[in-house]
Amino acid sequence: MSGATAMREPVTRIAVDVTFLRMDVAPQDAAPALPAGSSVVRVQRCSVPFYRYLYDTVGRDWVWWLRRTVADDEIAGLLARPDISIHVLYQGGEPAGFYELERRGGEAGTNLSYFGLMPHTIGRGAGRALLRHAIDAAWAEKPRALTVNTCTADHPRALPNYVAAGFRVLRTVREVWPVPSRLGLPIPERLRI
Repeated sequence: MSGATAMREPVTRIAVDVTFLRMDVAPQDAAPALPAGSSVVRVQRCSVPFYRYLYDTVGRDWVWWLRRTVADDEIAGLLARPDISIHVLYQGGEPAGFYELERRGGEAGTNLSYFGLMPHTIGRGAGRALLRHAIDAAWAEKPRALTVNTCTADHPRALPNYVAAGFRVLRTVREVWPVPSRLGLPIPERLRI
């Protein structure tokens, strides 16, 4: 399929406000404990199907669409990069959430590229502890800074949670996304344009 043909596929255009945040020093307070029966595992060789399961399940209700449009070989290439790591929260032996760190080096530091909980885990006390786990894992490697972004398509507590964890807002920009209709994602009316 040519690029021009791909550009003509049916899409739903949505408008989101993307907020970019940064943390310049590691938190000094005690980290909240993960809920009982929980652990976080860094996946040493994350397979494409497992990554897609995590990304699709965590991101479905929050319009995580971009990596759903990427070919398996490109996802495999990302997962093979030594500067990217996938960390999975397990509760009772099953995945309950995940985060992805990308070490960018230099002034860019480390980026918390993706972070989220499985739908059945939201509101059960794991989010704050998993976020702090991600922050501590990133700072353990002594980056210059830790960055993250969130948008108005994400869970409404995402931005307040990032700020409460010690990130500061750098800027917010309006973006228009062409979400391919073939993905079948639930898109809130408030985002549609």
